[in-house]
Amino acid sequence: QVRLVESGGGSVQAGGSLRLSCAISGYNYNKKCMAWFRQAPGQERQGLAGIDGDGNPKYSDSVKGRFVVSKDKDKDILYLQMNALMPEDTAMYYCASDSCPGGIWLEPILFGYWGQGTQVTVSS
Repeated sequence: QVRLVESGGGSVQAGGSLRLSCAISGYNYNKKCMAWFRQAPGQERQGLAGIDGDGNPKYSDSVKGRFVVSKDKDKDILYLQMNALMPEDTAMYYCASDSCPGGIWLEPILFGYWGQGTQVTVSS
């Protein structure tokens, strides 16, 4: 059974930083991709950043330059370092994974495995 568990969310003031972690288990495909998404109340789920099966990162324009995605291949943990946080970054943050045969595209519909999410709240 595939399981993704996010951690690292919390409350922070604007301008601060947080690092999210996502541990995956039960999915032994070594070319899997993993990605971060977020969803604010009343909004659609938005792709942020991910790493493809070859270890290449991909970012959405909305977070490029502020967020950094990385992966510990040995531990199968995906990270998201979030810097210069703004109140509009407030959302539930989710980790997802799939085989991504066509490369990594940050579209929720392309991912079949999801974590439960971790809340990030940024106050002004």
